[in-house]
Amino acid sequence: MSAQAAAEPTGSPATETGRMAVVPPRKPEKASSAALGDVLFHNLTRAFALIALATLAGIIVSLVWAAWPSLVRYGAAFVWTSEWNPPAERFGALIPIYGTLVTSAIALVIAVPVSFGIALFLTELSPAWLRRPLGTAIELLAAIPSIVYGMWGLLVFAPIFAQSQPFLSATLGRIPLLGALFDGPPIGIGLLCAGIILAIMIIPFIAAVMRDVFEVTPAMLKESAYGVGATTWEVVWNVVLPHTRVGVIGGVMLGLGRALGETMAVTFVIGNTNFLEGVSLFLPGNSITSALANEFGEAAPGIHTAALIELGLILFVITFVVLAFSKLLLLRLAKGEGTQA
Repeated sequence: MSAQAAAEPTGSPATETGRMAVVPPRKPEKASSAALGDVLFHNLTRAFALIALATLAGIIVSLVWAAWPSLVRYGAAFVWTSEWNPPAERFGALIPIYGTLVTSAIALVIAVPVSFGIALFLTELSPAWLRRPLGTAIELLAAIPSIVYGMWGLLVFAPIFAQSQPFLSATLGRIPLLGALFDGPPIGIGLLCAGIILAIMIIPFIAAVMRDVFEVTPAMLKESAYGVGATTWEVVWNVVLPHTRVGVIGGVMLGLGRALGETMAVTFVIGNTNFLEGVSLFLPGNSITSALANEFGEAAPGIHTAALIELGLILFVITFVVLAFSKLLLLRLAKGEGTQA
């Protein structure tokens, strides 16, 4: 008995006739069903994309429509006017815009190096038994509600920070030009306090993104650098960062967007005043989000409400400009990497 016959089951056509059984070809699937499913899937995904675009367009149109009385009455001068006087119906967005940009800048200045250090430690220096619990603990900071940050900042951090402000004035306040930023009464709350609270809030987001992009760096590249005698810092600076700079910038922009749109935490600690007597970061101020949170519920219908909605429109424009700039920067970096390759 041949091996082919032994392998075939008894009674099969191949064993009875001594010839290989001819397996009839399977019937092809219905092309119409496959084509219908493909068309449905294509149209469904396109509908989702159009819904997103329609929602964005609807938000823009509604903001412009509701803010139109303020746009017509104050014009472009609304952006650089500092007066905000609801009883006299004189409104300007300079102080809220200034507070929003300054607090976000302070948050980035503090959060980016701290997040970089956290990501570097978790990926390159941390022992294995500490890496996972420490990373989880940092990520849990992102789950804390913003109102809790605000209450903690007002009741706990601000009194402690007020005691340290004289030290900042005696040290950083003596630096030429920079000293004016640290000259003022030590009241705790203010622009600098709000910026520090924002930095604590965005650190988990930036650190998580940096850690993830650092981990995708090929191990062969890092091991090659270590093999030729590079230190940990040299490996990170010359190997990891160039390989992951697009992701790092994306994480920074994610944190910046979070800082620009934060409301409750800033409202608790920024001071909520529409007067700005100098450039000191110790002074209380206001932001776009805190102005909306404080006044929108009590604003009378008319020009006051329109001015507040125009503030929201300005915040939308600022966020759009920041995201567009980050996108252009990422495209330029990607183009540069393609040219070098």
